[in-house]
Amino acid sequence: QVQLAESGGGLVQAGGSLRLSCAVSGGTFRRIAMGWFRQASEKEREFVAAINWSGGGTSYTDSVKGRFTISRDNAKNTVYLQMNSLKPDDTAVYYCAARVDYGLDSNSREYDYWGQGTQVTVSS
Repeated sequence: QVQLAESGGGLVQAGGSLRLSCAVSGGTFRRIAMGWFRQASEKEREFVAAINWSGGGTSYTDSVKGRFTISRDNAKNTVYLQMNSLKPDDTAVYYCAARVDYGLDSNSREYDYWGQGTQVTVSS
């Protein structure tokens, strides 16, 4: 059973930065593709970024390209989301997700395990 635990959320002013972390336990991390999703109030969950098992392949939604960077440290079983130039529209609960034995994907239905979420609030 894979377990995910996010951290690093908080309140930041527009233009600021945050780094989210997601610690993974209970699985073979090298076989797991990881994704970040977010859900704003009264909106559907949406894809933010994903990374394959090696870290050599990444994908981003258009609205965060050039501002967010996803990375992973397989020695620490951890995936990160560095968020720069934050905007109020980035305010949401951010979730990390794990997809076992397959590559990265932007479809939330393809992911097997989810964290509990961490709140990111960007003030104007």
